[in-house]
Amino acid sequence: MPDGVPPDWPHVELSRIVISPPHCWHLQMTGSGPDLLLIHGAGGSAHSWRDLIAPLSRSHRVLAIDLPGQGFTRLGARTRCGLNPMSADIARLLDTLNLHPRAIVGHSAGAAIALRLAQILDPAPATIIGINAALENFPGVAGMVFPLIAKALALNPLTGRVVAATITYRATERLISGTGSHLTPEGIELYHRLLRNKSHVAGTLSMMEQWSLDDLLKDLPEIRQRVCFMTGAEDLAVSPRTSEKAAERMPNAVFRKFPDGGHLLHEEWPDLVSAEILKILDPTDPPSALPGV
Repeated sequence: MPDGVPPDWPHVELSRIVISPPHCWHLQMTGSGPDLLLIHGAGGSAHSWRDLIAPLSRSHRVLAIDLPGQGFTRLGARTRCGLNPMSADIARLLDTLNLHPRAIVGHSAGAAIALRLAQILDPAPATIIGINAALENFPGVAGMVFPLIAKALALNPLTGRVVAATITYRATERLISGTGSHLTPEGIELYHRLLRNKSHVAGTLSMMEQWSLDDLLKDLPEIRQRVCFMTGAEDLAVSPRTSEKAAERMPNAVFRKFPDGGHLLHEEWPDLVSAEILKILDPTDPPSALPGV
């Protein structure tokens, strides 16, 4: 098994460590067929796709990555945690692996990365699926204060160590429930283990510090790929209206709100979400067959 990846981590048998500068990437890959890239959200890792990998890999070659500095991907340059540099580094990783995703599925901030990749990959993916896509900057004063707080925390070398040393299982449970999601104790424990990893905490804070969606939001009307936004009606982290408004600005996008499920919709309802993804990716379905509201 790869160094640094716990032996009991979900799908550790699929794990690989790949050096693609500037980062040392942890990824999981399996299956055969058209390439399908899965991108987790801020603070997560490839583990969030643990229950979707098997059904998706029956018809696709699935690649799930840990973002730079998060999970078990070792960050090679702290300044490359923003949307544009992170997307460029993922594109370089895909080139290293000689993979050409026909589709990309992104959760939360991972959906923003998926949409940026749709603009820079050659050949471009045909389909983008965003699950509870985080496609709005923080409004008003919070938009200025939150990045400053994140920057102050990220610049303190002790922050990751302090959080990792003091976070409790109960605190992790509260963080998850605060997103509107209800995970199993096993699912909460996986996030708790990540939060006890000081490198993961520092990498997440660096992403928060450098994150800006201004350019991407301007570009949304120019993204012509087939796009489907899925949201959980109980998401307390990102309003479903965010995805709905984004779809309204895009020429080939649709919006689907599930009646249940919070921000971690794909972890709460993996069978339902994977079935919807496969339906969207079915080449025999016309675009009109995309699920709507």
